[in-house]
Amino acid sequence: MAVLNDEQTMLRDMAREWADNEAPVTALRRMRDVGDTASASWGEIGQMGWAGIVVPEEHGGSAFGYLSLGLVLEQLGRNLSVTPLASTGPAATAIVMGDDAGAKAEWLPKIAAGDVIATLAIDEGPFHDPARLATTVEGGRLTGTKAFVAEGDSAALFVVSAADGLYLVADGEGVARSPRHMADSRDHAELRFDAAPAIRLGGPELTAAIVDRATAVLAAEMLGMAEQAFATTNDYLKTRVQFGQPLASFQALQHRMAKMFTELELMRSVVEGALEAIDARCSDLDQAVSLAKAVAGDTLKLVSREMVQLHGGIGMTDEHDAGLYMKRAAVLETMWGNAAYHRERFARLNGY
Repeated sequence: MAVLNDEQTMLRDMAREWADNEAPVTALRRMRDVGDTASASWGEIGQMGWAGIVVPEEHGGSAFGYLSLGLVLEQLGRNLSVTPLASTGPAATAIVMGDDAGAKAEWLPKIAAGDVIATLAIDEGPFHDPARLATTVEGGRLTGTKAFVAEGDSAALFVVSAADGLYLVADGEGVARSPRHMADSRDHAELRFDAAPAIRLGGPELTAAIVDRATAVLAAEMLGMAEQAFATTNDYLKTRVQFGQPLASFQALQHRMAKMFTELELMRSVVEGALEAIDARCSDLDQAVSLAKAVAGDTLKLVSREMVQLHGGIGMTDEHDAGLYMKRAAVLETMWGNAAYHRERFARLNGY
């Protein structure tokens, strides 16, 4: 488990309080049912400084690092809070690590203030495969299609991958989008670029570095979801009575909860390890990220499905939150590569 400093502890507690009071699961239901969007809370998140956690101080951010960003996303994940922070953070880092000074001066202060939503447009098919990129750039104009882009319907700034690296594209000329209706009811879109003006940020190595960061913060959100799904199920078993006894008194159910608890502890260790590896700029951070995503995918899949099953009939209804966690888990498990993809990648990185 990561050792937090005082600022990180305060940030985590602040995020937990805000998520509980301002962005509970009922907010997700409202978004799904009446069409509220993540952008409604983005300005408030900017005012609290979270949008600028990975933005340098000279551009209006706090430069707290990826462990701090992960702490916030973990707390937001507990309540399935609808925000674009997991997409905008890595997109901002792409600009920070990029080669264009003008893009940094123009866009980073706007992102840190919560004035602009940025996102990553990487994958071109139904599965994460960074080696298959048909997007091209000629004369500073980018052309291609990105199939599933998180926050693609509300973002105003896109970090787009092409075969020769990463480019920055602002919404406007040459950009078209079509909403994607996903199981988790969150903002996704297909983006089509037709000779859109683009600024080069860096080569394929930058693409790989940014995808690793996006994967790590996604794993942090998954950690928060798994922790809350476990806690909700544990509370239910302690209060639900069958055959004159609480369900928690049955040994078979105790064994299932014990397995989930141990898997959650392992998940926390590898997720926080990946975030710390990014901040420390470790040479093997790619391995740490793949380990974290593989464990996170397996664990969240286990806990979210056990949440539905152990709640019995009520867990199958839309009125209960269990289904919302399972649907969000299904989307996040595949984003930036599922557990099988990252196990294979981890083996490849270790020479197998």
